[in-house]
Amino acid sequence: MNTVNLTVPTPPSPAVALTRILAVGSLLGLIVLGLAWELVLAPIRPGGSWLALKVLPLCLPLAGLLKNRMYTYRWVSLLVWLYFTEGVVRGYSDKPPGNWLGMLEVLLCLLLFVACALHVRLRLRAPHLLTNQSANHASPAQ
Repeated sequence: MNTVNLTVPTPPSPAVALTRILAVGSLLGLIVLGLAWELVLAPIRPGGSWLALKVLPLCLPLAGLLKNRMYTYRWVSLLVWLYFTEGVVRGYSDKPPGNWLGMLEVLLCLLLFVACALHVRLRLRAPHLLTNQSANHASPAQ
């Protein structure tokens, strides 16, 4: 006999939801910062430069983060270190306002990394806690 499993998925915990919001927000912040930096605020060449295309790799994971795909959170936490490095180098080598924009990029990268790492950790821990709780309730008291 075929049975259909009609379980309702549990909503994410507030901490998981917060890390998702922080990850998406900091990724969007990096995209906006990269475009504004290279086109308007402190471009390498007057009138903007092709360096604004550096934000294209950041646009790829946006859909995965919005769809809450665990794999995307994992690889974004590795990709972000390229932008972190750029922020550190330009933060110490550029003249104002480029150096301030570099430091802002570093902060956004750190926020994105921490949000992704915590999101993955919390989501991997949640099923483990649920199975332990159900096992503890099912076993008779000794």
